[in-house]
Amino acid sequence: MTPPPQARDPGRPRAAAVLRGMTMDDLPAALAIERTCFPADAWSEGMLRGELSDQPRTRHYVVALVGGEIVGYAGLAAAGDQADVQTIAVLPEHRGTGIGGMMLAELLAEAGRRGAHSVFLEVRADNPVARGVYEHFGFEQIGVRRRYYEDGTDAITMVRKLHD
Repeated sequence: MTPPPQARDPGRPRAAAVLRGMTMDDLPAALAIERTCFPADAWSEGMLRGELSDQPRTRHYVVALVGGEIVGYAGLAAAGDQADVQTIAVLPEHRGTGIGGMMLAELLAEAGRRGAHSVFLEVRADNPVARGVYEHFGFEQIGVRRRYYEDGTDAITMVRKLHD
């Protein structure tokens, strides 16, 4: 199944972004993006390092570059017939340009390549823009995790079926 087109702000120009696999050398840039995008509950260096060290067995992480600068990153965990979007982060000044959608499309494609039937994720209940992007890509709400985030915000759990 081909993912729907990338969600983006039609008023902003499409970014000339390039995706590539994330490496340990990208860790400083990814951590800076993490702290900018998720100041209340940013992953630690150890957490991100652990995710990268488990590649390629169960993880798939990519970075998005614009003009050679890392402006976003995203990660997937996949095992058996299901996968989970671990994170998607784009620097604020590059949001609305299609970069997040481009990374999500890559994660969905990788989940399919790994034989996943379903892809799950959590999104902050107070982030309607992200929820809209996920819905645009065919994700549906399946539940709520109360007080999931460090600041007490609920998480909306969502799923997208890839195969029956």
